[in-house]
Amino acid sequence: MTFWLRPGFALRCLARFQRIVGFDRSMALAASALAATIPLSIISGTILAGSGHQDAAERLISRYHLTGGGAEAVEQILAPPSEASATVGVFGALFLVISVLSFARAMQRLFEQTWELSPLSVRNTLNDLLWELGLAGYLAVTGLVYGLLGHGRLQLGAAAVEVPVTTAFLVWSGWVLSAHRITWRDLLPFGVIAGFLEGAYSMGATLYLPHLFSSSASRYGAMGAVFAMLSAMFGVMLVAVGSAALGREVHDELVHIRRGERPPDDEVRREWNNVIDQMRLRWQSARKQISRSRRPKEPDGP
Repeated sequence: MTFWLRPGFALRCLARFQRIVGFDRSMALAASALAATIPLSIISGTILAGSGHQDAAERLISRYHLTGGGAEAVEQILAPPSEASATVGVFGALFLVISVLSFARAMQRLFEQTWELSPLSVRNTLNDLLWELGLAGYLAVTGLVYGLLGHGRLQLGAAAVEVPVTTAFLVWSGWVLSAHRITWRDLLPFGVIAGFLEGAYSMGATLYLPHLFSSSASRYGAMGAVFAMLSAMFGVMLVAVGSAALGREVHDELVHIRRGERPPDDEVRREWNNVIDQMRLRWQSARKQISRSRRPKEPDGP
């Protein structure tokens, strides 16, 4: 494990995250995901309500045990109209496809920039549409998993099953959205890292989201649910973007190792000694400046 804790490797991961503008990209992905999620939830809720199943709002309330104002806000945002039929109009379906397609292209740009590929943009539309179908299948499978195994406060059973499902989906996503230019072997470190981190984030969300929905709803009403969902989406996308940067650097490191370019065994110690020496010098310099500032000023001459 200490091999992956080298300061040089950590700095490379941070540099990769900065090059892909990680925080801005996470927020852009979260906004695109939210724009795709709300119409998808309303339309799917209309269909499910017509067939006698729980709609999207009821599933969200049940999964995160929302109560009070948070539950009411989610109902106002996501619940289908009481007189809605199970028929989805042409314009509704078209808007849904466009919104999800925009999210797919945002994810596509993440893989292209992280793996330094030339952008395909609209030329990859068929693969983006295929990814939309895969995303719908992934959401259906994870929803079923949490419906069957989502018991307990942390929902450990569902989170454990979610990890391999998320890993497989993200590896497949990178392969499809890159137009098969990134192999699944190259994407495997990213998928494994993201799968475990998303599972951990999911367990944390079960504890924090009820408070977030309630506090946001009490301040902003129904729009508070939108702010809460955007915050939750940002956390998911930040984990995905960070995992992409980390997974790319882990893959590059493994390639060097397979080529016999493994760094010396004492490199970890030398790098940490260098970091400690620099911190010691900066601390000594700061102490000198503090001691100088505390010295009493000499009185002015006559």
